Amino acid sequence: MADALSVLRDYNLSKKPIVEHDSDVIFGDFSWPKDAKTNYIIWGTGKEGNSKEYYTLESILFLLKNVKLSHPLYVRHAAAEEIPVVRRPDRKDLLAYLNGELATSSNIDKSAPLDITLQRPTKVKRTDDVTIEPSSKRSRLEDAQKAMSVRQRLVERLDASRGDKSVATETIKSLSESISAEKIAAMKAKFVARKRKTIQEVDAEEGNESARFGDESAEDITSDVLSRERNWRTRSTVLQSAGKSFSKNVFAILSSIKAKEEGKPQDKELLNNHTMAPPSKTNAANTKKSLPQAGYSRYDQERFRGKEETLGFRIDTMGSYHDMSLKSVMEGAAARKSHVPPNTKPRSKAPPPMATTQKPPKRVSRTPIILIPASTTSLITLYNAKDILQDLKFVSTEQKKCGGARRDNEVLIQRRKNADTTVPYRVIDNISKLQSHDDWDRVVGVFVQGPAWQFKGWPWLLQDGSPVDIFAKIQAFHLKFLEQKMETNISKWNVHVLPLSEHKRHMDRAALLKFWEVLDRYMRKHKSHLRF
Repeated sequence: MADALSVLRDYNLSKKPIVEHDSDVIFGDFSWPKDAKTNYIIWGTGKEGNSKEYYTLESILFLLKNVKLSHPLYVRHAAAEEIPVVRRPDRKDLLAYLNGELATSSNIDKSAPLDITLQRPTKVKRTDDVTIEPSSKRSRLEDAQKAMSVRQRLVERLDASRGDKSVATETIKSLSESISAEKIAAMKAKFVARKRKTIQEVDAEEGNESARFGDESAEDITSDVLSRERNWRTRSTVLQSAGKSFSKNVFAILSSIKAKEEGKPQDKELLNNHTMAPPSKTNAANTKKSLPQAGYSRYDQERFRGKEETLGFRIDTMGSYHDMSLKSVMEGAAARKSHVPPNTKPRSKAPPPMATTQKPPKRVSRTPIILIPASTTSLITLYNAKDILQDLKFVSTEQKKCGGARRDNEVLIQRRKNADTTVPYRVIDNISKLQSHDDWDRVVGVFVQGPAWQFKGWPWLLQDGSPVDIFAKIQAFHLKFLEQKMETNISKWNVHVLPLSEHKRHMDRAALLKFWEVLDRYMRKHKSHLRF
């Protein structure tokens, strides 16, 4: 006796059609119920004393139909169809057996009881020579007969609607004792006749009334719609003011500003009720005559000075006590006039206080300065100084040039001290910008490239051109790659070396933080008057 699993495997390999009808699965002349159990053991059963359970034919067939779906999606579809699921550990082995990759499987129980197959009937003759069609063919015949009966009834109704006004009373049943079949037929004929003339002729008066009523209803609908409308606002419409005019408001504000600049009192009524366009020349002249000229002006202080400022005392507010003795100051202005020597000319009037006062001292900057080499072969230039010293990340000069970076004459970097505090540092590569002793005093660090000619024109050079004394006054640094050879002069001089990896950019921050640590220590000891 053939089992359902082996038959399903043969049909799957030979690509034969498998028919599902109602609750049966048909393989040619044989069929099994969908819930018939196969001899493939479900994973996790039959162990530790548990009874063995087997997959049904329906669940294995559903797996073959949805084999292209992922397992979670297949489980979701199977749950929606209320079909038992083939578990994930059995999926690969079962599909390999059904596709012919394996001749047999260790999960197939050959001793399992098999469901008896059913012979699929084709045509069975009864004793009275009446043939019984198969169930599938019989259902198709019944559907065809139902369709013919429905079509026939529709044809009959169409013929009845195309007929005369007279309606056959034989096909109408009496609805009640009060309404007879003849009356129903007459009502139906009247309805059919009225339906043929759906557009009736209307008199002029009736047409006017209907038009009037139609207009009134249309007006009501329009007013209802307009009452619910809201104006659409855009970025252009919101700038348009419906309640204000340009000449009323803007020109009034401009007039008040002009009057304030000319020292005239502001007219609040003119500012609030200004409704005219820009005033003409005659109007402007009239307003100038009507407005009083008295007003405050910071450029006309002298005319406000009077005797009331000194409260009656004879005090010369424009005088000066420069080059005067204490006695002459105590005697006053009258005594000074009476004691003028005859041979000396009277001293001219003292200049105003602004002429005798000294200029305030120039404010000295406290921003530290860092010098870098001007050579393009240096690892640090004005192109990448901000990236190296501020962002603590090395970016080569070639990369900055390829990125379209522009070379500035100097760079101002902002060193972040904490979350809300930054300190500025000025970075330059040309010593000609240091024009005074104060500028050189602000130099706190220098990046040394190696050759001694870098310090040509610097102060503190020895007679042989050695920059040893420079490194005693300024903290020196040398930036190099780990893979490069150390310069000979760098090993001789007092220079702090900052090694960077040529390819490992994640190590830049630690090396460049060392630069700020050394520089802060130097400034704390020698340049504490600067900002750092």
